Parts: sequence; structure tokens; C-alpha cells
Amino acid sequence: MTLPRKPGLGFKPEHFPTIAETRPDLGFFEIHAENYMGAGGLPHAMLQRLREDYALSVHGVGLSIGGPDPLDRGHLARLKALCDRYDPESFSEHLAWASHGGVWMHDLLPLPYTQETLNLVCDHVDEVQEHLGRQMLLENPATYVLFDNSDIPETAFLSEISRRTGCGLLLDVNNVFVSCVNHRQDPRAYLAEFPLAQIGEVHLAGHEEEDLPSGPLLIDSHGREVAEPVWALYAEIVSKIGPLPSLIEWDNDVPAFPVLMAEAERARTILEGQSHALAS
Repeated sequence: MTLPRKPGLGFKPEHFPTIAETRPDLGFFEIHAENYMGAGGLPHAMLQRLREDYALSVHGVGLSIGGPDPLDRGHLARLKALCDRYDPESFSEHLAWASHGGVWMHDLLPLPYTQETLNLVCDHVDEVQEHLGRQMLLENPATYVLFDNSDIPETAFLSEISRRTGCGLLLDVNNVFVSCVNHRQDPRAYLAEFPLAQIGEVHLAGHEEEDLPSGPLLIDSHGREVAEPVWALYAEIVSKIGPLPSLIEWDNDVPAFPVLMAEAERARTILEGQSHALAS
């Protein structure tokens, strides 16, 4: 099962009445897994109705795949129950860690890119895929620091995880731009080394900028429209490999539904323009 190569939106419960009434032309909706690990109630009633009309992407934030601790078996069991219940076209998680020693950090924290970390992440991805009985996608992170002991480029790190485990990749274009600006690197050089053939989904989101004495610092805020440089990078990616399932992420200061649809329509214009170019 794969997501439609169309624009999608993150599902927000406050938008459910509009979605149910208008049935907007979207390829899929995405949910955060941890919001639906209860047994029932209104969240599941809305999601069940949504699932009748749309493909579904389940996006996790709590597995802590990059952490040194064993994966939480209870969390894995709840995740499997959710995926078995809704049979989503995609499940994805982050190349990050979020807990240690039983303490939850409430953030997605960066990893040193070393052989030891690579082996750990591959073992965890293997465990998740075996437990769920399905392929997962792994997302490139937004980062604000680099580790002195990292000796593997991030793109090579992701490529090797995909090769060894068979997982796909979720390319967050905003994360690429944020990380590269923060580390004074070239996002196009990064994307030139990214294993584009392994992409199963794309994320597009907004960011905030702070001016520091050392230069600009970008924050992956998910609280505004997609920035123009991110749209430009996205269009270049689509021109290289064709249309991709493309999610608009807007999780903070969530606007009215028409604002989200306008962002989705911009993605559609890029996707369909490239689709027509390939057909001709």
C-alpha cells in the first residue's frame, strides 16, 4: 500500500465538520499516532469516518528510534493496534530520540552519525517493521547542533539505514532547508546526495527565523505557511523524480481550513505541472 501521489493535510479535529461536509479533493490525511492510542471516543469516531473517504498516513513521534534504550514494548503494542485497526497506507517516524531512562523529553533530539548509532537505529527499525508487519518510512530531522564525533554524512546515514532495513524515507523539505541554513550548508548539495528513489512521502512546513550575532537561526515551527525557498526546493525535487505524496504540516497556530487548502493547492500545481511535463 502506498499513498496517492497527491497533496495531503494533517488532520485537525476542529476541521472535521468542514471536511465531512465538503469532502475536499485531497490524496490523504495524516495523523499523529500518539493522539489515537486510546480505545475509543470522539477522536476514533472522526478518524473512522475520515478513513472511509481518504488514504491515511500515520506519523509517530514517540518511538525514540535513535535512543540507546530498548524500544518501549507497550508503545509498540499500542502502535500496532492502531495500524491494525485502520490499515494506513503509510507509517513513519523520525530519525531522532525522545526518551532516556524512562524520562520523556517532549522533543525530537539529534543523533551523532557514527557506526555505533547506525547499527542501533537499524536494529530499532528492523524491530518496528517486524512488530508492525509493515514497512515504515524514516524522516530526516531538523537540527540545530552538530556532533564533533559524527563521521557519516546524514544523507549517507539515511541511505544505509534504508539499504540495510528495507525501510523507505520521508523527505521533509523544510527540515532540509532549516538544518542547512543553521549549519551554513547548501540545501541543494544535500539533496543531490539524498537517496531520492527511497522517498515514500514528502513533508512541507513553515519555519520561524531568529537573527543571532552568528547569523540566522531557523526553527522548525510548523506554525505558518511554507516559505518560498522551501517551495523552490520542492519543485526541483518533483522535477527530478515526478509527483510524490506531499503533506502540508501545520501543527501550531492552526488556521482556518481554507488556508490549509490553499497550501495544498499550491503543492497540487507543482505536482500536476510536473505530471503533465512527464506525460508530454
